[in-house]
Amino acid sequence: MRLLAALALLLFGAATARADIKWEIVKTLPHDTKAFTEGLFIADGLLYESTGLTGQSDIRAMRLEDGKLLRSQAIRADLFGEGITPWRDRIISLTWQTGEGFIWRRKDFKLLKSFRYTGEGWGFTSSAKELIMSDGSAQLRFLDPETQKEKRRVTVTWQGEPVRNLNELEYVDGAVYANIWYSPLIAKIDPTTGAISDWINLASLVADNIGGDSDAVLNGIAWDAKAKLLYITGKNWPRLYALRLSE
Repeated sequence: MRLLAALALLLFGAATARADIKWEIVKTLPHDTKAFTEGLFIADGLLYESTGLTGQSDIRAMRLEDGKLLRSQAIRADLFGEGITPWRDRIISLTWQTGEGFIWRRKDFKLLKSFRYTGEGWGFTSSAKELIMSDGSAQLRFLDPETQKEKRRVTVTWQGEPVRNLNELEYVDGAVYANIWYSPLIAKIDPTTGAISDWINLASLVADNIGGDSDAVLNGIAWDAKAKLLYITGKNWPRLYALRLSE
């Protein structure tokens, strides 16, 4: 935990002292400790997750009320799965360093097609009009959801300085929430300007779940628009949390 705190301080400087978004735990669900979480979203009353690691990556659907696994689909064994996002009746997924994405039918995980992009794939989310992607840098990419072609980019900043290592993403009421790799913080980002307006500090939950695994970082954000709850977890964490936020 001290390592995570030190890394966060190195990345953001005084930003660690500014986390005005308060939170409380509303519900705790079990989480698969072998799930190297890369993506998370809620749709159709279900919780969808993507996992990483070459030869172990999959996408899965779980019951929102208790986290029970309903179905899963392995990603090709030579690939490292990354972020996922819903679009219409589909799931669009990324891979890490191979520049290959996939489109799946959401109801049964049937693979429909693949597409290409440059650079690395990390986090993924969507607004009503665009797909939004991170690549581990300080930039967010905005893609056309029908063609998957890049339309624009924005650099994410805090107090004028770029914030790198943007990881898992979630679009929430006009803002993009982003995990920062190896940090206990979630950034709230203006998708137009890239400016971070606030932070969520989840250091206590990281401490409760990381154990002795340095790779068990905070990663995974899903917004339940109906209940107004933010679901979060981490790589190989034993628990997944539903949080109520207040500012």
